[in-house]
Amino acid sequence: MGRLAHRTRRTVVAALLAAALTVPLSAAARPRVPAPAPAALPPLTPATLATAYAANRADATRAARMAAAHGDSRRAAADRAIGSTPRQLLAFDGRGAGLVTEVFGDLAHAGHIAVLVPGSDTSLDTYPRFHRAAEALYEAANRGPGPRTAVVAWLGYRTPATVSTTVATTTRADEAARQLRGFIRQLRAVAAAGAHLSLVCHSYGSVVCGRAARGLDVADIALVGSPGTGAGDVAALGTRARVWAARGGDDWVADVPHVRVDLLLATVGLGADPVSRDFGARVFDAGPADHSGYFTPGSASLANLARIIRGETSEVTRG
Repeated sequence: MGRLAHRTRRTVVAALLAAALTVPLSAAARPRVPAPAPAALPPLTPATLATAYAANRADATRAARMAAAHGDSRRAAADRAIGSTPRQLLAFDGRGAGLVTEVFGDLAHAGHIAVLVPGSDTSLDTYPRFHRAAEALYEAANRGPGPRTAVVAWLGYRTPATVSTTVATTTRADEAARQLRGFIRQLRAVAAAGAHLSLVCHSYGSVVCGRAARGLDVADIALVGSPGTGAGDVAALGTRARVWAARGGDDWVADVPHVRVDLLLATVGLGADPVSRDFGARVFDAGPADHSGYFTPGSASLANLARIIRGETSEVTRG
């Protein structure tokens, strides 16, 4: 039964890639949900963090009222939860599929900061699962003594749909990479001097991180459940950061064909497998995780991600 499931998944993934080779590329349809424009805020500094958090919570609350008046109860509930008082929101945009950046911990004083970059099908409507992943990473990284760790859940780009032609190209990631680079510069203006900064990149988020990596001021880049980065190997990423990669034993992304084909209007495929020997990343143990299981409390993958973002590289168990 396991072999049949494996063959079936590989056939489906290959069919999607074939479709990406022949179907014209276009942006996925997004819901038109009314919401206020993002708040106009002063530049981020330690002194303006509280102002930013409060203004973005207020925006989320207004967006919830507008979504409810529009008859979209699901979005209204999502916005209402995001705007709840304890949330520390660096950014919020409730329009369309939506964008949000949420902080867990004390960003201005943390010794370690991890930015979690999500994969496909992540939006305000599905944000609770992304929030849970970031919260689990935050809790795992703050067990035991040592400098405190802050985690930033960065839904700062329009993610592609899993079943789409867009997910088989770097187009959406190239757009997101510019935004991620800008956000890392903002973080450096807020973070304590010498803070250890890492990227944790899941699924299509690893494509975003790969496209943003060149010259980025981070110490570690961890790729989990990655279909590829658009690069042939670590050297092609152009980064001085340590690059880590892991794939769980039950992750369907293992069946993604690792090809990259130049067409007339686009380049399709995401290139080399980040956990392959030739790619050159530091491969770590993710246990039996499936594609959504890398942030499960108590898992090998979460424990190793916590070690990476704390800079405890000698403690990471290799895959």
